[in-house]
Amino acid sequence: MTNKMLQVKNLMVFFENSLAINDLTLEVLNGEIVGVLGSNSAGKTTLMNTISGLMIDIKKKEERRGGERITLIGELIFEGEDITHAKPSDRVRKGIGLSRERHPIFPDSSVEENLNIATYIRKDAEVSESFDFVYSVFPRLKALTKRKAGFCSGGEQQMLSIGMALMTRPRLLLMDEPLLGLSPALQQDLIEAIIQIQSKGVTILVTEQFARPLLPIIERGYIIENGILVLTGTGQELMDNPEVKAAYFGV
Repeated sequence: MTNKMLQVKNLMVFFENSLAINDLTLEVLNGEIVGVLGSNSAGKTTLMNTISGLMIDIKKKEERRGGERITLIGELIFEGEDITHAKPSDRVRKGIGLSRERHPIFPDSSVEENLNIATYIRKDAEVSESFDFVYSVFPRLKALTKRKAGFCSGGEQQMLSIGMALMTRPRLLLMDEPLLGLSPALQQDLIEAIIQIQSKGVTILVTEQFARPLLPIIERGYIIENGILVLTGTGQELMDNPEVKAAYFGV
């Protein structure tokens, strides 16, 4: 069996006449934490939505309402299987989970209810295991089970969003800008949670524009600008690169 969990091959994503992802190729090996770094509008969220299959739903909705025409070109291979045209729900069943940017949660439901919502594809016997898994990574959530998610802090909502993705027990967790808007202390807490999630056998692909806290924990990183891959290397190589420091560390 190949060690390559995810292969993105020559991916191109067009929104009408604008090119969001331009001939992007990357791979994620089993057990890795891989980072995709880039500034705003670099194409990070488009990439995550495409891998998770959300882009297929977005494309269909646009077609139904006669809106923006979206075109997808390229291949997505997950554990040796072509998932380029697979529905989002099928990708979840195959083991791909997405924690989306800016923690879209259900504010009027409790923390526990939010986590339960994410178990719709799980068998009843597996749900309690999923709760144990999430609470072991985020003990803070266990103390907030009955609190309405809308009354949780930004950091707690981010934990909840990631927890909802973990409730599906993914083998590949996609995290779209998890550090966005968090204080340095909360960013560090989340970095430690990411390490813990990896230690439990989950492979992670994470996008971020805040490179400094992320680079020390990634095996490899890809830097994209305007949807184009401009640089790749190990976390250490990117940390030592003066251009990366200037662009993403402000030094």
